[in-house]
Amino acid sequence: MMVKKLEKDEIFDSYFKNLSDRERAVFEGGITLGALFHQFVGAPVSLNTKESLEKAMEESMKNQPFVDDIEVKIVGDLKKDSYVSLTGEMLDVKLKIRVKETVAILKLNYVKEIDYPLMYVEKIE
Repeated sequence: MMVKKLEKDEIFDSYFKNLSDRERAVFEGGITLGALFHQFVGAPVSLNTKESLEKAMEESMKNQPFVDDIEVKIVGDLKKDSYVSLTGEMLDVKLKIRVKETVAILKLNYVKEIDYPLMYVEKIE
């Protein structure tokens, strides 16, 4: 992971001294998933543009502090020559946040049983 300048900033870090590395990783992951969701839901997507939108979402979120890796998949019945608006139900995201030695894996995906695009912590290492 490339350490971003902001992650080395003492003033920035001073606002989070009340959090453990574990809590900070979960916080940063939640902020990143929320930003992704609210920034991109509604974007036009088709089978032709699916991969480029996935890549744009990944690259955009890599600017967030502590993002070590992110994988975005757009799922659903897309057509080649017509578009739909991206919905939360279409997002399948796996996010890896690293704060020092702590790694948090967070997910965003649609859970049919509760009819909701859920953001949650999959595991913390």
